[in-house]
Amino acid sequence: MKKILAGDVGGTKTRLGLFDVSKGRFHLLSEKIYLSQNYKGLENILGDFLRGQGEVASACFGVAGPVTQEIVIATNLPWWIDIQSLRRILPFKKVEVINDLVANAYGISILKKRDFEILNVGKAREGNQALISAGTGLGEAILFWDGKQHVPSPSEGGHAEFGPRNHLELELFHFLSERFDHVSYERVLSGEGLFHIYQFLKDSKKFGSEPLWLLEKIKREDPAEVISEMARLKKNRLCIQALNLFTSIYGAAAGNLALQVMAVGGVFIGGGIAPKIIWKLKEGTFMKAFKNKGRLSHLVAPIPVKVIMNEKTALLGAAARAMALLKDESPIAKSDDHRSG
Repeated sequence: MKKILAGDVGGTKTRLGLFDVSKGRFHLLSEKIYLSQNYKGLENILGDFLRGQGEVASACFGVAGPVTQEIVIATNLPWWIDIQSLRRILPFKKVEVINDLVANAYGISILKKRDFEILNVGKAREGNQALISAGTGLGEAILFWDGKQHVPSPSEGGHAEFGPRNHLELELFHFLSERFDHVSYERVLSGEGLFHIYQFLKDSKKFGSEPLWLLEKIKREDPAEVISEMARLKKNRLCIQALNLFTSIYGAAAGNLALQVMAVGGVFIGGGIAPKIIWKLKEGTFMKAFKNKGRLSHLVAPIPVKVIMNEKTALLGAAARAMALLKDESPIAKSDDHRSG
């Protein structure tokens, strides 16, 4: 029996887990969540987590940012993650850093049916799959079909230019272009993105004004959570319209990704936002935009679309990769303990 270390390093929080490995399966021994902004770097968090944990054989960390060289710069976090530095402070040689969406993609194969909510039953065909995840930022990954299995591959498609589909979205683009040098999909499809949409609609005065009670609530609490909750409770028209627009753009972006990689095997919706607004995603706005692809609408309409509800998916994927490092093999693994707490 050996121990492996896995991490899901995000802009908001870092989740670490220690697993034991036996007979090709891994089991969660201990887990801790850290607020990323409270630490200067991953090394500081690792020092705290590994204290007294005993010998570890390998580690893999999924990081929210492009992994292209020995130093990884987190996209929504003021961290530089030096892979060589990690290998120096960790008392074992097998250490790997991968993109967080790649870690999520590895985790998908471990999940059970109960870990998904279905937006479109569709009919899966042999071929590529895709993953899009809105949270602190917007991540994307591709699961290429090699004829035998799906092989996760990174993408930074979340930072591609936002493409307006109508006059309202064109006005949104102009609103954002006055504030940012580059208007990417992440500026729209993220926690901050939902707030950007709300601010745009408020300034446009198309859907009424912002009441004082809502202004105060947004100042005190997380704006995105306030907006989505007020929309769910139907307490404010601005919030309802902001979430409508967010959901429609999210569906369109997911459909774009499906076309770009020919994801006939299915599209997965990950990230922290989707489970919180699952009621909205299932209303129909998301799938209407997903399927509305002009002459190729018939191609995307039958693609299965599922929302990942298990918040530990990236951690499990990183654990699968860490286990594979023990034998330098493909990270197709089984987990005895995959349910979120």
